[in-house]
Amino acid sequence: MSLRPSFRSRVLAGEWLAGSFINLGSALTAEIAARAGFDWLMLDYEHGPGSEETLLHQLQAVSASGAATIVRIADNEAPRFKRALDLGSDGVMVPYISSEAEAHAAVAAVRYPPHGIRGVSKFNRAAGFGQGFEDYYLHAHERLVTMAQIETPESLERLDAIAGVDGVDVLFVGPLDLTTNLGIQGQFDHPLFVDARQKVAAAAKRAGKAAGILATAPGQISTLRAEGYTVVAFGSDGGAVTAGLAQSLAALRAS
Repeated sequence: MSLRPSFRSRVLAGEWLAGSFINLGSALTAEIAARAGFDWLMLDYEHGPGSEETLLHQLQAVSASGAATIVRIADNEAPRFKRALDLGSDGVMVPYISSEAEAHAAVAAVRYPPHGIRGVSKFNRAAGFGQGFEDYYLHAHERLVTMAQIETPESLERLDAIAGVDGVDVLFVGPLDLTTNLGIQGQFDHPLFVDARQKVAAAAKRAGKAAGILATAPGQISTLRAEGYTVVAFGSDGGAVTAGLAQSLAALRAS
């Protein structure tokens, strides 16, 4: 299987990249989202119900579409990176990065020696089951995307240090976690959260990295773009299914 080498370069070039969260663990909804034309999809294995088997099926379902796949792992632990990357994802989203040391650990887990500590295997899906191993081994560190989630007051205090880590490509705001940890859960227009967003975008720009976020409402998207966010997701497969079914039921009840 070939990597999509253009995605990381698009991220670092500041291209507007439209994404969606895929949190049902379903290969079918992942495929539907990919066919819809998103630039990237976040496959959620932090909060989603999926397993390694469902992740494999999701990656296979998306692979023909041209959409990039970013797997959000549950914790900053090297084995979790290894499984997601060996299965063929285009990168990893890492929750709760709150220090430079944690950022370094995440990047090291993404990259093979001598650039990191990722275990080496030729026979995996990412390396074309051995057929593309040499190219993958030599260039994976140039192509794989590492998104560091900014979700705590501590991370806000250390933004420049985190953004300055070579290999951290995106500072990605987790709105619900960050507002919760700031004591303003779900208040996405609160001045504290707006200030935090702006600080994240500014730190990313200073470091030549991208700022990313999950938009919480359609009307927020133009504001986020003006603030400097470029890797932006909106909605999820779970949310779309829930809203669609509720709308169908409401129509039936009203008849």
